[in-house]
Amino acid sequence: MTDKRVVFMGTPDFAVPVLKMLIENTNLLLVVTQPDKEVGRKKEKQFSPVKREALENNIPVFQPNRIRKDYEEIKRIKPDLIVTCAYGQIIPKEVLDIPKYGSINVHASLLPKYRGAAPIQWALLNGEEKTGITLMYMDEGMDTGDIFKQAELPIDDNDNILSLHEKLSLLGSNLLKDNLNDIFMNKTIRIKQNDSLATYAPMIKREDEHLSFNAKGIDIINKIRALSPWPLANIILNDKEIKIIKAEFKKESVAKIGLVKITKNSLAISCKDGYIYLLEIKPFGKKQMNINSYLNGINKDSKWVVNNEE
Repeated sequence: MTDKRVVFMGTPDFAVPVLKMLIENTNLLLVVTQPDKEVGRKKEKQFSPVKREALENNIPVFQPNRIRKDYEEIKRIKPDLIVTCAYGQIIPKEVLDIPKYGSINVHASLLPKYRGAAPIQWALLNGEEKTGITLMYMDEGMDTGDIFKQAELPIDDNDNILSLHEKLSLLGSNLLKDNLNDIFMNKTIRIKQNDSLATYAPMIKREDEHLSFNAKGIDIINKIRALSPWPLANIILNDKEIKIIKAEFKKESVAKIGLVKITKNSLAISCKDGYIYLLEIKPFGKKQMNINSYLNGINKDSKWVVNNEE
């Protein structure tokens, strides 16, 4: 397969294992990734993880602002196959039709469930018991192309976005490696998606990060897991934002939603069917800490108000 000309399109850490696998197993001629970001006050350029990996392996990098209008470099390469994984732009038909063996996407869900940009987060948010990787032939829609291979992955109770991200990233790389030969031999069996079963996983917005305690405990814990360690779920405690890294739910009788219960070693907030006990937090302007460290520095006897609901 090292004679096959391949273009890879991807951007975040999630895509790096797929990129490494293609470097080792194909003739990877070009990596396409999102433009560099400006970060910090000095607006220093920050490379994407995929770009860093490509440069370390002396693979040429192409970074169009809009792939819909700027794709001549891909046409010039004349790839046999295009592989995408979390690229971040809609790829036009003119590009998808270039390679002889098609354009393949490595997607982090069991399509048609969770089409879109944040499938791992939404699987956790919705309390799914399993997720997985889908290999599909791309079309002009958003994750609507024909499926040819899937692999399931159970979601453990202690999984968060980081652990599930890492598991799925490796699963995607291995699944694609195992199916490269069939792709190049035209032996894949294409299965059309049932659009009536489709669900969507849009990008997580800032307002999605806020916790409401007018919900069941399991749903609150799922949200914390889905957003930890980034961007982190948050609450407003005594008019100050606190981000929640880890918490646990205990089913208890509740007199009122949103009550703050503090002891020497615990801080809990009541929800619909019990209490959420905060275990690891990040107060505004401070470093991550366990709840004991936080409690050692506060006045436990003051009145506590969560989310301005009291």
